[in-house]
Amino acid sequence: MRFSEIGEQLRAYRLESGLRAEEIAARLGVSRAALYRYEKGEVIKLDTVMRLAELLKISPLSLLGIGVEYYNRPVGYFERLRQIEENADQIIQVGRACTYLITTSRFDQLISEVMEVRDRGNKTDPTTARNTAEQLHGILLARKKAYQQRHPTIIAVYSVDNIESLVRHGLCRGLNLPQAMRTRCREAAIHEVENLIGLLHDGPLGIQLGLLEDTPISGAFNLLRGRERAALALNPFNADDPPEGQFGAAMITNAEEAITTHQRVVEYCWRNAIKGQAAVARLSSLVHEAKTM
Repeated sequence: MRFSEIGEQLRAYRLESGLRAEEIAARLGVSRAALYRYEKGEVIKLDTVMRLAELLKISPLSLLGIGVEYYNRPVGYFERLRQIEENADQIIQVGRACTYLITTSRFDQLISEVMEVRDRGNKTDPTTARNTAEQLHGILLARKKAYQQRHPTIIAVYSVDNIESLVRHGLCRGLNLPQAMRTRCREAAIHEVENLIGLLHDGPLGIQLGLLEDTPISGAFNLLRGRERAALALNPFNADDPPEGQFGAAMITNAEEAITTHQRVVEYCWRNAIKGQAAVARLSSLVHEAKTM
């Protein structure tokens, strides 16, 4: 058993469950410090793994890194993605309108402000909503910090339709926000697309971007490749939406067949994507249209 990986997945599933470390430790009959040691990779007995799996309502095989991992809350999924990214040499993304790891600081600032607006409007349990949002935002920032320190290769293919929707409606486009904040969300979205244009124009080492014009992308996924293994992550969650409004089924697997199948999708998308100056021209036209609306 890879105890370090069990510990990483234990932390992700703990966040996914919404249970506090104290609650889990108490139900297991261990100290909170012992639970944290398990999460850091200390040797853990198989019996404890079985009881943890039962408590967290997951398969013991998933906790052991053998089965498929499932997450239906963004906080657990993004924490697990952060862990895998820390050991990845190549990150491939297909789908969505931007890649969080290469977004600007303006993206993070806006998300923080949107969360504050949403928390003030949450009359049911604003404290819990704020704590969950801050927890997720901290995980996102940790992902970006790790990327900036390591700079793994990024290959991303975006759908033109998705980017067009992004600049038209703005970040956090599924939320009901005050008009002034909605305007800022649109401006921030345009800024992020302009950042993509800059990355395409300058061609920085380690970042390759492409656009699919006439082939819609129905789902978003990441392929993450490290020295020892590869992982496929299917993602229904948006980094620009508060966590309380998102619910879906994310999946992470190391299964060779799943990775090979999605690699073929990557190759098809990249082969048919607009790249280089043609992509710059297409994105520039979308930005111009959005600014003149």
